[in-house]
Amino acid sequence: MPPVFPPVRACLFDMDGLLINTEDMYTKCANIVLEKYGRPPLPWSIKAQMMGIPGSSNGDTFHNWAQLPISRGQFKQEQSEQQRLHFPQCEPLPGVEKLMADLQTAKNADGYPVQIALATSSMRETYELKMKMPATKALIERIPPEHRVIGGGDERVKRGKPAPDVFLLALRCINETLPEGVPEITLRECLVFEDSVIGVEAGRRAGMRTLWIPHPGLLEEYIGREADVLAGRIGMVSVGDEEQLGQPGDGWGEQLRSLEDFPYERYGIVPQGI
Repeated sequence: MPPVFPPVRACLFDMDGLLINTEDMYTKCANIVLEKYGRPPLPWSIKAQMMGIPGSSNGDTFHNWAQLPISRGQFKQEQSEQQRLHFPQCEPLPGVEKLMADLQTAKNADGYPVQIALATSSMRETYELKMKMPATKALIERIPPEHRVIGGGDERVKRGKPAPDVFLLALRCINETLPEGVPEITLRECLVFEDSVIGVEAGRRAGMRTLWIPHPGLLEEYIGREADVLAGRIGMVSVGDEEQLGQPGDGWGEQLRSLEDFPYERYGIVPQGI
């Protein structure tokens, strides 16, 4: 029998490739440098192995494929230069602005306000670059500052995804700001929004319901393995704690094509303006 969940009280959002179009920007920046040195564009078969992993854009997977005639240090410098040029152009993805606006005033079926939080592995420096566009900045500002966890460089986040640390910290930040007398939000009352495979695993390891909204290019790389992705069982990065993983088809992980026309009722969320 599928599990019976309580209405969602907290929505925890990844940022890159989920709320804003940074995955396309990361690819664009890498391709500019690759083209400069006569190398082909970055294929999704390689990018899929890198998404969500801090530092992967300058790691073995990339460089063993790229075979660039420059050092890793020079590539990192040139890629960073391109990111400083292009990250300020990042924009919200389709459906995101409406979803976040709805959630700001939404209640769940039990009458509790729905809390929202940011749980990103982005470094603070690149995070600030991505906030330059007015629409992107306005989007993130819908999330209370005390609910924004910028995991890259945050000493409270001991381990990056696929470990659950960033999501557990985001929930803790929410619970610490609840009004007196309001019961704390439990893991089962949380809904994680992720686009990367290791992000889905992090949500599952946290013991939270998890939504996977992948880039079409990434989804193509996982055709036939979607159930394992939703269970957090792809195993790209080992972090131990295998008992925290899900099982294929257990109902805790679901997949959406995009965040347009979000199915609020399925998660016990009641937007006030609808």
